[in-house]
Amino acid sequence: MLTIDGSNGEGGGQILRTAIAYSVYTHTPIEITNIRAKRPIPGLRPQHYTAISCMQALCNAEVTGLAIGSPTIQFSPGEVRTGTYTFDIGTAGNITLIFQACLLGALKTTGPLTINLTGGTDVLWAPSWDYFAHVFLPLVKRMGVNAEASLKKRGYYPRGGGEASLTISPSTSLQPFVVETPETFTVIDGIIHSSGLPEHVAARMKHAIIKEATAASLEARVQVETMTSPSVGTGVTVWSSTDRTILGAAVLGERRLPAEQVGRTAVQRLVADIRAGATLDQYSVDQVLPYMVACPQRSACLIRECSSHTKTNIWLLQQFQPRRFELSSQGVLWRLVVEAADL
Repeated sequence: MLTIDGSNGEGGGQILRTAIAYSVYTHTPIEITNIRAKRPIPGLRPQHYTAISCMQALCNAEVTGLAIGSPTIQFSPGEVRTGTYTFDIGTAGNITLIFQACLLGALKTTGPLTINLTGGTDVLWAPSWDYFAHVFLPLVKRMGVNAEASLKKRGYYPRGGGEASLTISPSTSLQPFVVETPETFTVIDGIIHSSGLPEHVAARMKHAIIKEATAASLEARVQVETMTSPSVGTGVTVWSSTDRTILGAAVLGERRLPAEQVGRTAVQRLVADIRAGATLDQYSVDQVLPYMVACPQRSACLIRECSSHTKTNIWLLQQFQPRRFELSSQGVLWRLVVEAADL
């Protein structure tokens, strides 16, 4: 049984989710200790409990220590089973993080499976729904992953209530991600979403996005989605694509945060990556890394920032598969290479 120290590196929930997902993918029994040891409230939280419960159901795993607040868990996976699975996080715990774990774990599924979740779709400290749907999923699809996501209703903090589904189908073979020279981006796409707020909030946000994009010599195409959700909320996701990659950024609205600042900040983050020459943004690199390691061929990308999350993910993935990583500074960029596996 492989033992993973959950306090390593940034010591948060990412270690837990990725370790459980890679345990299922590689069929490796694991024990995770010191779960979320560096967080104000350590141990399993409701969204982690739901993520592990979902993964347990997907592969009929044997699990000990699965309880809210538990600092240690043992997880012994079985084979991934097809079918439909439905879970309610019970809070505004993030849906997209659970979907990411399930998608990675179910890469070797022999047939289609569907996961329905209720919880938060757009909350702090997690990928927004639109980032998941328009940045992350298209990136891994280009690597050969076969999955489709559907949003039924958005859910914001504190009541959640969002509903979404993810259908995972068998993939043929993973392809490497190799984009190690800067791309040319010309258009920014974006979605503004809101619930329970006056129309002028989204309008001000949209105006700020267009103004900021125009100043950067980029065309902006922005949609506004207004819906009814159990909690008031708003936010924006922007992204820019080429034939080879996608960069994205998301900002969630908060009390006392002007709508103009929400839109402006999202575009500024995206433009900073574009101008630097990045080929993956700092958030997508963490999410795509497990697929780079799962693919036996060489992958390479350019990133503007090598975060503690990225370094922690590299450490964690090496516990499962001893791949060689090359991380080198190139001016304002970092060049990240996952070398080909020794076959």
